[in-house]
Amino acid sequence: MWQRTGALLGAAHPGPALAVTVLAGLLALPADLQAGTAALVVAAVLTGQLSIGWSNDLIDVRRDRAVGRTDKPLATGELPLRLVQWCCGAALATTIVLSLAVGLPAGLAHLLLVAAGWAYNLGLKSTLLSWLPYAVAFGGLPAFVWLAGALDPPLWGVGAGALLGVGAHLLNVLPDLEDDARTGVRGLPHRLGPRLVPVVAVAVLVTASAVIAAGAPDLRGWVLALGALLVVGLAAVALVRSGRDAFRAAVGIALVDVVLLVVAG
Repeated sequence: MWQRTGALLGAAHPGPALAVTVLAGLLALPADLQAGTAALVVAAVLTGQLSIGWSNDLIDVRRDRAVGRTDKPLATGELPLRLVQWCCGAALATTIVLSLAVGLPAGLAHLLLVAAGWAYNLGLKSTLLSWLPYAVAFGGLPAFVWLAGALDPPLWGVGAGALLGVGAHLLNVLPDLEDDARTGVRGLPHRLGPRLVPVVAVAVLVTASAVIAAGAPDLRGWVLALGALLVVGLAAVALVRSGRDAFRAAVGIALVDVVLLVVAG
């Protein structure tokens, strides 16, 4: 039972799902949400991310088997297809209920975010617009949280989130470029190629840092200075180094941006 539960969670892409859920929880702190509302926001984001993760593996199961993905429980036959289909449907239905329970404007914003993730899985990832669902999803996340608190989402927060999403897309796809190419996936990162992806990711993430710095009214001087120092240093590493070092440096910039976004919220 525990082995199957672990495989089921593995098929939901637990790393990204947990990261986005934690980010939603952190954004809820400066938004000053009531405890019940914050719990609904976090639960809706978690179930939405689970539905996106499971749908990804369900849609890609043939492709994953073709390239021999041993890290995908559906591709290896470790999980029954029907079980994952049922869990995915249940997660999506729960997401709709939880999202609308937060309130209509916030709920619709979150459902748009989830729809973007599904649209990516259903085919946008193989087009030049592969970055768009990530931009909508990450830009929509702070909007969802602010709307849940009956606050008007600031443009700088939505814009910075969207840029973070594009950077996350580039970094997330980078390790799978070869496997994707073998099965005909040709999104923006694949067209840029492995050499240009880290460079473009750094440029996008640094721009996100600049948007936060320019737009956030409550960032203290020393926080801004420390963030700028870290971003510049990591950007230099990413541009000078290559391979895994450049990837880690770009991820580091993304983490700094997330912290700045939360602190500035």
